[in-house]
Amino acid sequence: MTDADGPLTPEELAAWRGMLAVNARVTRVLDAEMQAAHDLSVSAYEVLMFLGDAPGHRMRMSEIADGVLLTRSGCTRLVDRLARRGYVVRAAADSDGRGLYAEITPEGLAVARAARRTHLAGVRREFLDRLSGEDQRRLGEIWARFGAG
Repeated sequence: MTDADGPLTPEELAAWRGMLAVNARVTRVLDAEMQAAHDLSVSAYEVLMFLGDAPGHRMRMSEIADGVLLTRSGCTRLVDRLARRGYVVRAAADSDGRGLYAEITPEGLAVARAARRTHLAGVRREFLDRLSGEDQRRLGEIWARFGAG
């Protein structure tokens, strides 16, 4: 076991920095492609995909924020931008009237479906194709330890 206050070992540093670098690079490339092809950020696309896949095509704002790894205020601003473009509508919760929901519109669904092909191709090219099937399986197991996926 390593000293909690000591510097990271070379192996620890390589694992940590590698994860950060890969995430930053892949996200940057995917974001640029999504902006160029569909005028959407990756985060906006993810919001649309979560809503498109949700029962009734709607979710509480807090659930969206947790799913796309945004702060509550960042999620609110993003959903507001998507609403101005006609891709989502916001509504009060039916049951208690306190929570807010976002619901994808037919136009938002069409945009999300068109963008999905670009996104999936980029994920495969920039990440998955660089891993063997065994690498993917092992990484899935590793990420599961962190509660991801």
